[in-house]
Amino acid sequence: MQIRVLGCSGSIAAGSRTTSFLVDAQLLVDAGTGVGDLTLDELSQVDDILITHSHLDHVLAIGLLADSVTRRRIAARRPPIRVHALAATIAALRLHVFNGVIWPDFTRLPDAEHPVLQFHAVEIGQVLQIGRRQIEVLPASHTVPAVGYAVMGGQGAWVFTGDTGPNPALWQRLATLPVAALVIETAFRDDESALATVSRHLCPAQLQRELAKLAAPAEVYITHIKPGEIDAVMSEIAAQGSRHRISALATGQVLSIAD
Repeated sequence: MQIRVLGCSGSIAAGSRTTSFLVDAQLLVDAGTGVGDLTLDELSQVDDILITHSHLDHVLAIGLLADSVTRRRIAARRPPIRVHALAATIAALRLHVFNGVIWPDFTRLPDAEHPVLQFHAVEIGQVLQIGRRQIEVLPASHTVPAVGYAVMGGQGAWVFTGDTGPNPALWQRLATLPVAALVIETAFRDDESALATVSRHLCPAQLQRELAKLAAPAEVYITHIKPGEIDAVMSEIAAQGSRHRISALATGQVLSIAD
């Protein structure tokens, strides 16, 4: 399994793209601004999109992708792109994005019988079969309904927490799951811990307490750091020490998990 990091920043700036990962070639996990770095051919290969939550930095490319590939998918008679998300997230997308005001409703275009997009509701704890991948929907704790995902590989799971604050339910599940690589957010510095708490993100001190609950040492990748803050956040994380191997995720990076 290959996971290509299209975007892993907490916001935008030159060289900073928001959250999106391409798994193998057909599956997107979140659809932030990083999706725009895919070629048209690569965009056309995407069949499924897993969405963690409804915030703009994670969903804004769904409609743009649909617009880009409509003609190609119709010509090739490809089925709709399946967008998997919590029912509450789907409701937010229908109401606030695909409403004919902010963006056309691509679940009814080019017509209701042959749409470019289809929404599929998921639930926490559900195991999805997408292509040859099994994917478990994990709990997250954020300001809106949110999830993470564990994509199973032969040598363990690639786990993406999504945006989350302290989350006991996640660690309870991961205690029984073989974790090959963990992508977890740390959006703020420790001197912004109050902001991290109210926005249900993590800062380095909170991250340390969360990772202490992970049973075995793991490869840990930090995501969702704000532009210009990577050195500061990673310095605070490094100063704590850890039994885990922790590094900052980078746009363009490719993670591999043996099948």
